[in-house]
Amino acid sequence: MPHAFTNNHIHLVFSTKERVKIIPAELQAETWPYMAGICKKTGLIPVAINGMADHAHLLFHLPPAIALAKAVSSIKANSSRWLNERKIKFAWQEGYGAFGVSASNVAAVAKYIRNQQEHHRKISYQDEFRVLLTRHGIEFDEKYVWG
Repeated sequence: MPHAFTNNHIHLVFSTKERVKIIPAELQAETWPYMAGICKKTGLIPVAINGMADHAHLLFHLPPAIALAKAVSSIKANSSRWLNERKIKFAWQEGYGAFGVSASNVAAVAKYIRNQQEHHRKISYQDEFRVLLTRHGIEFDEKYVWG
């Protein structure tokens, strides 16, 4: 078969190191579009990107020739470098959550990501991440989640 046909949508979530609320609102307005540019340069197709002062959510199409770990590494390394250039002593956490999204749920997940500010009036990042892990059937031990 000469071509690969895929439909791999990934909802990626990761936080700042030690979940410190370090990305100011005015810089978030530049950070999320910058991450979209990183996605495009990496070969990913961004659908929705947003976040809060302590974490980021990305929804993108992952082509078959790109490994998820390599894509995540590129996004985190390049955005971290960019944020540090803005005079913030910045680092992302080491880990991440990556969740497959069916084609029928892409619009709903994109809407969820775009509404992060409203969503986090009701739920903390830690509680949100626990819900995502549980919803996707991922068993976890709290002592290893927050590293």
